[in-house]
Amino acid sequence: MPHIVIFTDLDGSLLDAKTYSFDAAREALDALRNRGIPLIPASSKTRVEIERLRAGLDHHHPFIVENGGGVFIPKGYFDFPLERAVLRGPYQVIELGLPYVALRLALKEIAHALNCRIRGFGDMTTEEVAERMGLSPSDALLAKQREYDEPFIVESDPPPVDEIHRKAEARGLRCTSGGRFDHLMGPSDKGSACRYLIDCYRRCYGAITTVAIGDSLNDLPMLAEADRPILVQRTDGTHDPNVTLPNLIRAPGIGPVAWNDAVLNLMATL
Repeated sequence: MPHIVIFTDLDGSLLDAKTYSFDAAREALDALRNRGIPLIPASSKTRVEIERLRAGLDHHHPFIVENGGGVFIPKGYFDFPLERAVLRGPYQVIELGLPYVALRLALKEIAHALNCRIRGFGDMTTEEVAERMGLSPSDALLAKQREYDEPFIVESDPPPVDEIHRKAEARGLRCTSGGRFDHLMGPSDKGSACRYLIDCYRRCYGAITTVAIGDSLNDLPMLAEADRPILVQRTDGTHDPNVTLPNLIRAPGIGPVAWNDAVLNLMATL
């Protein structure tokens, strides 16, 4: 039987979009742990945010931060040298994105070129980030510790979001839309980060079956890399109409409830 590797978005997928809880997915999480199936978080969240979550999940596998900007692999997880890896604390890190300071500068230049007001996380206080995201102040402080991705809002009316995306692409950058913010990134995305890890797992196991679970457009590059891409419903009960793939599985339900059912149903067929 081919080995299974599961990549997952967090907010709105494994985690409830409002409470950030994964309690409703515990049955599937336990089943994955019992079968030794790697679960790879791939999120817009920062390293320190995901580290806190990993402690709650008792998670020991790699993880992908800030929309593919960095891949963090526990030291010794793979028994072969990792291309492009940099040793940082307990991890071998593959940096696919651009440094945060470069993204901050590019966002300011785009705002100036379009004569519009764009505010990124770096412009917001911890209190504002907490209010906009529904986080505690301590969690908002973790969310502001960006390394490879700048979430932003546009305060012009109407917001020239498409023009901002085009300006970013002209600079060799990427923009994507998440649940609450747009994001400016380097040339990487969740898909390129997933590809790196898929190659690693194939070197380990040979044939593998890859699964990816998300809920929004910024998950599309990740979903496109998987053999079994699964889209759960957004908080309004609809599937994101911008996410289309020939083999896409549109799972019924929202957040961790849908995530739990989709994983259990999948494991019953593999």
